[in-house]
Amino acid sequence: MAMKRVLVIGAGLAGSEAAMFLARRDIQVVLVEGKTVKLNPAQKIPTFAELVCTNSLKSMDATSGHGILKNEMKAMGSLVLECGTLHAVPAGDALAVDREKFSAEITKRLSENPNIRVVSLDAENPIELMKQFECDFTIIATGPLTTSKLEQWIQKEVSGDDFYFYDAIAPVVDADTLDLTKMYFKDRHKAMEEGGDYLNSPMTKEQYYEFVEALAGAEKVQQKDFEDWKFFESCLPIDLMAERGKDTARFSCMKPVGLEPDIKGKWPYAVVQLRKENLLGSAYNLVGFQTRLTYKEQVRVFRMIPGLENASFIHLGSCHRNSFLNARKLLNTDLSSKKFPEIYFAGQITGVEGYTESASMGLYAAFQVLRKIRGEDPVSFPVETAMGALVNYIMTIEKPCPSNINFGLLPSVELTKEQYRGDRKRTKKELVSKRAHEVFQNFYSASIVSTLK
Repeated sequence: MAMKRVLVIGAGLAGSEAAMFLARRDIQVVLVEGKTVKLNPAQKIPTFAELVCTNSLKSMDATSGHGILKNEMKAMGSLVLECGTLHAVPAGDALAVDREKFSAEITKRLSENPNIRVVSLDAENPIELMKQFECDFTIIATGPLTTSKLEQWIQKEVSGDDFYFYDAIAPVVDADTLDLTKMYFKDRHKAMEEGGDYLNSPMTKEQYYEFVEALAGAEKVQQKDFEDWKFFESCLPIDLMAERGKDTARFSCMKPVGLEPDIKGKWPYAVVQLRKENLLGSAYNLVGFQTRLTYKEQVRVFRMIPGLENASFIHLGSCHRNSFLNARKLLNTDLSSKKFPEIYFAGQITGVEGYTESASMGLYAAFQVLRKIRGEDPVSFPVETAMGALVNYIMTIEKPCPSNINFGLLPSVELTKEQYRGDRKRTKKELVSKRAHEVFQNFYSASIVSTLK
């Protein structure tokens, strides 16, 4: 079999996973990344796999949707999980990482792999790049940060209209400027004496409504004439929540559930949670506080939060454009383009939402490319698995809407009479998780392992 070479455009989470997956199986990879030429407005560091919005890779609980997905990614040799675990910071049941160390580790591993050639280039035309670098296949994994040149090519040659929505970034504060006398450490649904990885700022009813009113009335960054803000429902700006209703945030990121009472024995009306940005605990991000507020207003309004009256912000929040395709219309189930079968898409650009979801699609696309290289037909992951459920979702949803992995995407299970009498929700999760693990293991043994021999 003649040596095949794969072009991977984008060294984000999905591109990094795809490049390493193939390289570890002796496939030559040309990894093209444009941020090393010029950072876009949402990027802060020049290294690969930058976590832009938050430092959390979500739950590690084996009975959660994210836990199921991580189990599958780990079985496929996920670079993201390897580096994430190596540079983890305390976050309860979640996997949160030191962003800069995590990114640097991934960059180092990719750059040092002898089967990967890293090229600093603002990609424009994948067809021409394939010819230039003598590649047989391409994986486009530019995610939410696709540059204008490549985006223009995709819109002209592949997608047409409806190619974006908007997301927002949460601010990060300097830990030394927080008033810890008004805050306490506690994870949700754990005893107070156990402490916790999340720093909580409780609010009274009066404080909360005053804060929400300030959010709703604060000055926002103005939408441009050419923009059409389409926010992902599970990642709404905190100020947009305030505009939707005075109690919206209290039933979302500011919910006090599982956190009362605080160390003074008081039950808060609402809570703002902060999570460590690094192991030193020198910086914290405001969980769920993505925002459209102007920088000046962010400082004014967020200092209304108890404990943040004199907070110094290491960086403030902002909105940025996220690009994604109508997968059902434009892609095959192996994530190859219907118009250009040698071009695959991976990551958030396919229509999934979230760090691990995007990374998993990098593994999925690379696996399919590997099968093609070895002369094998594409194979669909079972819908009972997390990866299979994600692909099934983006390939069947009538109106494209990015989604995280969740139990609603997985087939339900029937409970026996005995199981029905207990904690039905918990039991269903355990059964769905057990089934997903078993189905994936069988599928892996029958399809993936044979493919990788």
